[in-house]
Amino acid sequence: MTEPKFQYGLLIVSGLSGSGKTVALNALEDLGYYCIDNMPAVLIPQFAELTATQFRDSRDFRVAVSIDSRNRYFLSSLPQSLESLQALGIDYRIIFLEAEEKVLVKRFSETRRKHPLTDSHTPLVDGIRLEADLLTPLAENAVRRIDTSVMTPHELRRLVRDVAGIETFSGVVVLFESFGYKHGTPLDADFVFDVRCLPNPHWQEALKPLTGLDEPVCRYLQAQPAAGEMLDHIRGFIERWLPDFEQENRSYITVAVGCTGGRHRSVYIIERLRDHFAERDIHVQVWHRELSLSH
Repeated sequence: MTEPKFQYGLLIVSGLSGSGKTVALNALEDLGYYCIDNMPAVLIPQFAELTATQFRDSRDFRVAVSIDSRNRYFLSSLPQSLESLQALGIDYRIIFLEAEEKVLVKRFSETRRKHPLTDSHTPLVDGIRLEADLLTPLAENAVRRIDTSVMTPHELRRLVRDVAGIETFSGVVVLFESFGYKHGTPLDADFVFDVRCLPNPHWQEALKPLTGLDEPVCRYLQAQPAAGEMLDHIRGFIERWLPDFEQENRSYITVAVGCTGGRHRSVYIIERLRDHFAERDIHVQVWHRELSLSH
């Protein structure tokens, strides 16, 4: 591939209706991105080449376009459009937003918005499933898939800002995410590790109201040999296979660690993983889903 014509490349934002694409585009606009909503896929190469030529001397020009099921009449041309971007030497990244079906149904029911693929013959659930099928190529080519099922708009904006803030397309970003199995497994995880077998601080009266970010919980788990062994195994697995993913030009890897409630054991393990890999000059992001913290 030839050298990119502008520094930040092109961000393509896609995803299921109701998953937060508008929130994501607004977050990108706040970062200074020039955003176009629902651009026909067939026009993306011409648009990207035009902006790359027009702003080749601007180090701050950033571009984002959204593609979704409203684009369905042009989606068949998407593979050719992406190939054209590569031929032009324009780097691009796809960010794909999704959510659980029941969550999407609830969101549409609460807002009384019309799903773009529903009509008098197509009920909401069928429209959601049809849309997921139509957008599968975009989801499969995304460098980052974001499950917004339990995210607030504020959390999504923050995560999108983190993703868009990566100023280079080389290397890999590792997102470490803690979660609670009682609230479901993250849809966007590449690897999921279950630490429910570890001693649970929840059953210690003094530790129950705390989290894995608190020192008393950390001391409790540090004293458990099983916790140290589990941490070593997860760390070793990631260290072994991360270089292979980098060689495959993966930009993002999501590693999820779950316990029952997502507040003690998984948070503790994620924090230790973050510290370990950050010390090795790997770009790391952390999200504690059940704590509603992204940092």
